[in-house]
Amino acid sequence: MLSAVAVPANGFTYGLVTPASAYAVATLGSAVGIRCAMRAPTAERRERAGWLLLGAVAIGIGIFTMHFIAMIGFSVGAATIEYDMLTTYACLAAAVLVSAAALFIVGRKRPNWFAVLCGGIILGLGVASTHYLGMTGMRVAGVMRYDTRVVAISVGLAVVVTTGAMWCASKAKHLGASVGAALIMGLAFTGMHYIGMGAMTVRLYSDAGEAGGPSALGILTPVLIGPMLLLLLITLFVSLDPMMERDGRRQWGTRPGEATGEKLEWTPFERG
Repeated sequence: MLSAVAVPANGFTYGLVTPASAYAVATLGSAVGIRCAMRAPTAERRERAGWLLLGAVAIGIGIFTMHFIAMIGFSVGAATIEYDMLTTYACLAAAVLVSAAALFIVGRKRPNWFAVLCGGIILGLGVASTHYLGMTGMRVAGVMRYDTRVVAISVGLAVVVTTGAMWCASKAKHLGASVGAALIMGLAFTGMHYIGMGAMTVRLYSDAGEAGGPSALGILTPVLIGPMLLLLLITLFVSLDPMMERDGRRQWGTRPGEATGEKLEWTPFERG
């Protein structure tokens, strides 16, 4: 019978490169998702759901890519770490679904504090669920255990900070404010991940370090290419939307329609 020895886990194998990259994609996905949610109420009724769904895909991809970029930098001694691909892609589906639930609750014409609270809780619990679902797909020759107190802290952080970011987004009146909300949301996602990883201890079997295999970088890079390309395409699509120009003018103090008498249409995220 193989014995198991506790081995320190390292989430920073490549230094700060993976945490910074994970935070960047989480923030990008959040920013695009928030912009889509701001755009939805001004769209035609038949297009509104499309904008909210597009935003959910952006946020979901941000959560998914954040997690697995961070996992590229995760190692446990010399042990080979592999991933079950079915569980891995289930994480992407779960992230998109919880993001959709949150945005469809908050992204209505006049969101109130209760809707924002519900949306924040759903998204916070969703990102935590996505994280731990992803960890069940990790394969290592050993036993993984979690400190339930630290797990609870990681989930609580995700819920509180994500709810705060949703509240900031609901009050955003221009591009800068929505970017600020996205920075907070990206921090919630990434912070939850690294605190959650800190809850884990690994006991490797005695021969785990002897097995050779592909690196996490080699395994996860192909998994990330498709979602990253899709996120960049969504970002490009949103950046070309006319709302971006109107929002830029508003940020500089000129409301669209003031000079022409055009009827103003303010999004629910801008009702102050």
